[in-house]
Amino acid sequence: MRPETTLPPHVLEAAAEWMLRLHDAPDDVAAHGACQHWCAQHPDHARAWQRAQQLQTLLQQVPPALALPVLGRRYPASRRTAIKRIGLWLTLLPLGGLGWQLLAPSAGTPPLRTAVGERRGQPLPDGGRVELDTDTLLALDYTPSERALRLQRGRIRVLSAADVQHPPRPLRVYTAHGRIQALGTRFDVAVEDTLTRVALLEGRLRIHAGPSAAWELGAGQQAVFDGSGDHRIGPLDDTATTWTTGLRVADRLPLGTLLAELSRYRRGVLRCDPEVAALPVSGAFPLDDSERTLTLLEATYPVRVQRTVGGWWTTVVAR
Repeated sequence: MRPETTLPPHVLEAAAEWMLRLHDAPDDVAAHGACQHWCAQHPDHARAWQRAQQLQTLLQQVPPALALPVLGRRYPASRRTAIKRIGLWLTLLPLGGLGWQLLAPSAGTPPLRTAVGERRGQPLPDGGRVELDTDTLLALDYTPSERALRLQRGRIRVLSAADVQHPPRPLRVYTAHGRIQALGTRFDVAVEDTLTRVALLEGRLRIHAGPSAAWELGAGQQAVFDGSGDHRIGPLDDTATTWTTGLRVADRLPLGTLLAELSRYRRGVLRCDPEVAALPVSGAFPLDDSERTLTLLEATYPVRVQRTVGGWWTTVVAR
């Protein structure tokens, strides 16, 4: 899983054409082989097709009335028009706009938001609870068939509860990269530009990503996955789940990783010089008082904090 890069429009439109072709003939083995050959011809082709698979994942999660306009098929249109329309959606997909349009709740329920540096808890209609981390946007979409939490950005902790209705509706968290179904759980979900991270503290989860990838996660495990279904599972890093207490506990955590997380809790730019990015740091660092954390780092490790533009731009460099 690599960072998004700008892809040429003609490559995205070619991916859109393959997407339509395979959508119209899902059992055409020769077409699937030809698509794989096209993906192998150039890294841009593979990245464009990964983006197309992410779009397919989103379309599988929404009603046809929302999916058809994206495919350009609500009204009669030429195939070329449909390809151009899908190519445009593939261009917008990494920006998060499409994911939010498709994942928005069907009713007029206002989304839950937290500002930069803010955290707060929110009771759920079924008796559960959700904790929202800094700079998070979440919509609740409870329907007769499911209890859906649609996470556009940021991080949440979900404490699930038994459904008040019978038969019980599944509790699911949707992101732009897939969906997570709770099986009596306490877990974190964090959305980044090209992937979703899940950390399971209690219970079990069932995760679906990409066209067909599905797996279960047990307590004490974490997973990262993207919209193509590519995923990794590993043991839970319990130091990364302390954010609800206002602390980031670190055990030989690279300094660059700590500062990247800390930057989400403050306004302005906080960056780490590559020379010290791999420096291992340990301790309990306040998230709500980033200046105190920077002071602690400067007093404990061979680094110094440089501030410019009235403190708006901050860089941690070697001392």
